[in-house]
Amino acid sequence: MAHPKRRQSSTRQAKRRTHDKAVAPTLAICPNCGEWHVYHTVCGACGYYRGKLAIEKEVITGVGGYVPDYILTNDEISKMVDTNDEWIMTRIGVKERHILNEEGLGSSYMARKAAKQLMKKTGANPDDIDLVVVATSTPDYHFPSTASILCDKLGLKNAFAFDLQAACSGFLYLMETAANFIRSGRYKKIIIVGADKMSSMVNYTDRATCPIFGDGAAAFMVEPTTEDVGIMDSILRTDGKGLPFLHMKAGGSVCPPSYFTVDNKMHYLHQEGRTVFKYAVSSMSDVSAAIAEKNGLTKDNIDWIVPHQANVRIIEAVAHRMEVPMDKVLVNIEHYGNTSAGTLPLCIWDFEDKLKKGDNIIFTAFGAGFTWGAVYVKWGYDGKKE
Repeated sequence: MAHPKRRQSSTRQAKRRTHDKAVAPTLAICPNCGEWHVYHTVCGACGYYRGKLAIEKEVITGVGGYVPDYILTNDEISKMVDTNDEWIMTRIGVKERHILNEEGLGSSYMARKAAKQLMKKTGANPDDIDLVVVATSTPDYHFPSTASILCDKLGLKNAFAFDLQAACSGFLYLMETAANFIRSGRYKKIIIVGADKMSSMVNYTDRATCPIFGDGAAAFMVEPTTEDVGIMDSILRTDGKGLPFLHMKAGGSVCPPSYFTVDNKMHYLHQEGRTVFKYAVSSMSDVSAAIAEKNGLTKDNIDWIVPHQANVRIIEAVAHRMEVPMDKVLVNIEHYGNTSAGTLPLCIWDFEDKLKKGDNIIFTAFGAGFTWGAVYVKWGYDGKKE
């Protein structure tokens, strides 16, 4: 016969209850950066722990890019809708845009081209890639992810992958995402790709939107470093009030595809240009000024501003607000148009040979949602374009 369990004394029960209570952590000021953190733990702000930086910084070590061969000019656009080259250049700043017009090819094709070039330039071993993240609003399919398709095409056996959707701000979000994976200490080589086939959602009978967009992709390699370079800081924001002004009406779970949605052209990009322009100017200007002030950057020590390539007048407004001359602003909208998540890395791909190690660069973008933000990068190598 089994013995009955002994009843614990009231003293032992009280001790157990006291032991189970949650104890508030003790906070201390980090001697390295001055931020508060939990005592006897790694500082979450700078990685300092017991006299050294326990968390490595994250640095961009290479860039690859791709744009399709076919070029759609303003003269061709003017034959589709009532517009002309002078109006497009004055109002938007686009002279031509690259279009992926081969049947059966989507964003993953351009992403693969960009990532392959990146891996060749950096000498990366496919087995060493830990993570792949693709920012896109035009995935090949609803599922699987474009990033998973990319892993297969690149022969990556040890990486995990996922897509990120933040419209034209997607690549900003990618840089911060990759930075935090590196800071965790568990990942050493990360490929981030901005890729969009915007021609797949543009209505080429709509003169307000069809001159703006193009197709393209570009990729960064992000790795750890102990040097004082890399992705230094970010300010990222989202505000859902932008839904009515920039969206695709059909194709999602709210309004699934049907004969009605196709007949009524509801699978194209819809944009209320004036409203989006106003928000883009104020949001990109304010956040760029904020991250500069936060990091002690001025017009004198900012080497480059890399703005989202949506409209040349927005770009000029941001430069004016920052009091930075246009020769410090990277602009290639004339040749590519707005490639959404691809614009920021394509700018770096285009102007890589101008960049020097230690350059202070502010990336800024604005997109549907609304989403916007700025990322401060101290460039990690002397650029060489191949």
